[in-house]
Amino acid sequence: MSERTLQEQKNLRKLNQASKDGIGGSPLRPDGTLKVKGEFAYSSDLWHEDMLWGMALRSPHPRANILSVDVSQAVKLPGVYAVLTHEDIPGAKFYGLEIADQPALAIDKVRYHGEAIAIVAADHPETARRAVRKIEVEYEVLPPIVTEEQCLHPEVHGYVHEPYEYKSHGYGNICHQQKLVHGLGVTDEVRAMADVIVRGEYEVGMQDQAFLGPESGLAVPAEDGGVDLYVATQWLHVDRQQIAPVLGLPEEKVRLTLAGVGGAFGGREDLSMQIHACLLALRTGKPVKIVYARDESFFGHVHRHPARLTYEHGATRDGKLVFSDARIVLDGGAYASASPAVVGNAASLGNGPYVIPNVRMHALALYSNNPSCGAMRGFGAVQAAFAYESQMDKLAAALDMDPVVLRQLNAMTEGDVMPTGQRIDSPAPVAELLQRVKDMPLPPPLDLADPDIRVLPGACSNTSHGEGIVRGVGYSVGIKNVGFSEGFDDYSTARVRLEVIGGEPVAMVHTAMAEVGQGGITVHAQIARTELGVEQVTIHPANTEVGSAGSTSASRQTYMTGGAVKLAAEAVRQELIAKGRRRYGWTQHDIELVDGKVVSKSAGVLVPMVELLGDEAIELTREHHHRPTEAFHPETGQGFGHVQYSFCANRAVVDVDVELGLVKVVELTAVQDVGKALNPLSVVGQIQGGCTQALGLAVIEEIIVRDGKVRNASFTDYLIPTILDTPPIPVEILELPDPNAPYGLRGVGEAPTVSATPSIVAAIRQATGIALNRIPVRPEHLTGTL
Repeated sequence: MSERTLQEQKNLRKLNQASKDGIGGSPLRPDGTLKVKGEFAYSSDLWHEDMLWGMALRSPHPRANILSVDVSQAVKLPGVYAVLTHEDIPGAKFYGLEIADQPALAIDKVRYHGEAIAIVAADHPETARRAVRKIEVEYEVLPPIVTEEQCLHPEVHGYVHEPYEYKSHGYGNICHQQKLVHGLGVTDEVRAMADVIVRGEYEVGMQDQAFLGPESGLAVPAEDGGVDLYVATQWLHVDRQQIAPVLGLPEEKVRLTLAGVGGAFGGREDLSMQIHACLLALRTGKPVKIVYARDESFFGHVHRHPARLTYEHGATRDGKLVFSDARIVLDGGAYASASPAVVGNAASLGNGPYVIPNVRMHALALYSNNPSCGAMRGFGAVQAAFAYESQMDKLAAALDMDPVVLRQLNAMTEGDVMPTGQRIDSPAPVAELLQRVKDMPLPPPLDLADPDIRVLPGACSNTSHGEGIVRGVGYSVGIKNVGFSEGFDDYSTARVRLEVIGGEPVAMVHTAMAEVGQGGITVHAQIARTELGVEQVTIHPANTEVGSAGSTSASRQTYMTGGAVKLAAEAVRQELIAKGRRRYGWTQHDIELVDGKVVSKSAGVLVPMVELLGDEAIELTREHHHRPTEAFHPETGQGFGHVQYSFCANRAVVDVDVELGLVKVVELTAVQDVGKALNPLSVVGQIQGGCTQALGLAVIEEIIVRDGKVRNASFTDYLIPTILDTPPIPVEILELPDPNAPYGLRGVGEAPTVSATPSIVAAIRQATGIALNRIPVRPEHLTGTL
């Protein structure tokens, strides 16, 4: 075979591989068909012979002292195997994602509505419910600390956590804060440089991750005195790090395996039922299953931080930004969770993808008696983006400029410096993203002469027939970091095995990555096929038998665990080729693995992989670490804090019934730079999903909390966008490689959630002329009835 013919075949093979199974293709997801048909096994489907059911008693009060807990009547109930309180915990009493400030079971006080006080194991879920109701708790109910004013004046209203409890965070009710100063900061002299100054106060409501699969898992006691936990989570190894000390066990005796996950979006990054199931299983000696009901799910996981934001921007007459002065106050709720990192993101990303010479920022998260808040898609950047993009529109109006042109005039690009002092050293096509989204075709105008009521605000509710409907168009752009930041040793581990099974070379990929619906297992198989030149790839179940893969969050898994799979597969390939060199004395330097064969460009096919492998297997493990970051200076916010940045621009088109206050999002367009689309179909799906959650925050979703109590803990009262609410979402992808990332890729999943909400609100403002400073936008905000 000639070299040219061989190369043509290789090129064809690579093209077919990209179009079908390898990097750049969009193969079918292995779990997709099962999920669509309702046959996929989720964690709530777990079953074990002779298992018990676990359930928790939760506080009806947001703040109270616990005077006594009487479990005697619950223990007597037939079918009850155990009733546990904090006194029954064999190890550490507290745990936490970043700060160990949360009791596994309430000790002497409760700090939020729904905090777990006692847990029960019974032979039937109804028996467990009856037992929970028989537990008697005597409370001294206290006034909850729920507002910013109350939190910041503990000398009057008290402490959520007494100052001595967490001395390293001795800020009263301030969980964490980050200040930032860039350039000259904001002084009278700097203000004098601006011809136009605009100020705004903004508010973001509490959003829920609203995953459809409730928290659930199965704990099975083991013969070695340990426990095996099968659970839906986002981070197996950090779950174990928190669980083992509470159980009083070494980590090697706490083994976690990922069960089927029905969505996450940050809400599974913290523990929920894990410790409770394990405690009950070890106490009873029987498998224990816990499945939250929907209302319990609202109490059992963290939410997006509600926020109050104050911004002031100054610009010259020609539109160049001079300064930004901002304060961001996040309500972290009762426990820290991920609040410190969320504050870091809000502060460092809180001025958007713009070049601003002078910046002053103060971001803080408060302890309160409201529900705990932590990780959710967008992670601090979402709240800030609503404020700074609203400011850009306000500034454009004050300058009588096109809002897109103003943004482009100040857009950062590669080589520019963030307010943190970090130089952008990869593509930052902010102006181009805005131009592309602006140039995309607009949807056809609404036919008000003969409207189809199905496409009107209110739709088939028959509230409107076209009267009072106005169309608006809005634009926005956002920035989001990728990966863990501020000096965190962010790494992922992958083990790849190559062997012959059934006469074919087969690769197996083993990681601890939590597949939560993002499609990571599909991408891992694509990487293995591309690097090893094989068709058959199996994915080992994710568990703690392999090194950590980090969390499925921060848009990091394709970058980090995908990078680890790439490294491990490359090492396996090199070892296989080295084996061939030792056996056959090959001298060629252009050897590759293609279509199950070891191939040289100059010499053609050298040997089939099956022959070279024989009965032996090659199995290697590698870790992928991104380049190091550093903590931000606590007073100036300066530092190389983030490993990568992701950018997305949006255009929203809305129809608003100005008489009834109803909004119909007609179209939500997105343009995003993804570096390299490893799986284009999955990339588009991630962008559309992120936009849909942003739509929910803009006009639908909010957990209503009054005096510390959740008022709408159900999908009847907490509404999320359905397919009828979700508009067409045209997506355009740019692929500008990041030289520091595997394959040049850029994390995708969060940027559209950051950027899309402001475009929807901007479109509503343009349609109505109303200054909307709070999200979600409600009908009463548009009709003046609030």
